[in-house]
Amino acid sequence: MDSKRKKLAYIAALLYAFIIGFSFIFVKLALLAADPLNTLAHRFTVAFLVASIPIVFGWIKLNIKPRDMLLILPLTLFYPTMFFAFQTFGLVYASSSEAGIIQATVPIFTLILATYFLKEHTNRWQKLCIVLSVTGVIYIFTMQGIAIESTNFKGTILILFSTLSVSGYNIVARSLTKKYKLSDLTYMMTAIGFLCFNLFSLIHHAVNGSIHLYFQPFTNMTFLISIVFLGVLSSLITSFLSNYALSQIEASKISVFSNLATFIAIMAGVVFLHEKLAYFHIIGAIMIVLGLLGTTFLDKETKAA
Repeated sequence: MDSKRKKLAYIAALLYAFIIGFSFIFVKLALLAADPLNTLAHRFTVAFLVASIPIVFGWIKLNIKPRDMLLILPLTLFYPTMFFAFQTFGLVYASSSEAGIIQATVPIFTLILATYFLKEHTNRWQKLCIVLSVTGVIYIFTMQGIAIESTNFKGTILILFSTLSVSGYNIVARSLTKKYKLSDLTYMMTAIGFLCFNLFSLIHHAVNGSIHLYFQPFTNMTFLISIVFLGVLSSLITSFLSNYALSQIEASKISVFSNLATFIAIMAGVVFLHEKLAYFHIIGAIMIVLGLLGTTFLDKETKAA
């Protein structure tokens, strides 16, 4: 593999982790003015409108035929549709800490699926490093304190499904990025997210008789700024970055960056929301970073490069 492309892929994965990490702040701000479904709908509306600009002006030409749309559909269903839907409704019943612990297992599920479906091979040290990274995230959330007796089985199952969805996305994207242009895949993901979440939100408003409140959040400047960040950077750009990274690097390696994103989200809360930084954050961070570095560099191909 071209060494330069591989470096660019890791840079893309790092940028993806940083954007996703900071997105949690903007999600919290957006939810002050809108419910979760409305936030998702407007988020992907902004993403779809921005993604359509270069298409409309002819700067980018899509090369998607009806047959291709059927092949790409599973990717778009795994992420963003199923992932965000399961996560959003799961958080209604489960705490964010419980969700964080469950979603920290994404690299493990991805490793299992990649080994079986993609025939990706990782050595013993890489497997240990993936477990180390996952353990670092679980350690942080556990030390922050979780009321085990409050755990809701329904919420746990929904968050687990969201975790399996993003793991499935890692596997399917790894395969499809070798067959289709990144712009085609990213646009399809954004378009399906736009259609699904706006449909869900409109049905929700129709049932509650609140259609007139659909666009009300846009009157809030904080929501407007937040939704632009979430739509353009945290949905559209991150989809392109993750697709590019998965086109160059094994799914089992890229999945570990999700744990880095979790840590960045915690640090962003400390810096910008003045949340408390404790010793276990530092210990967990060391475990996450060491696991990430080990998964990345403890393979024969990287050493040869």
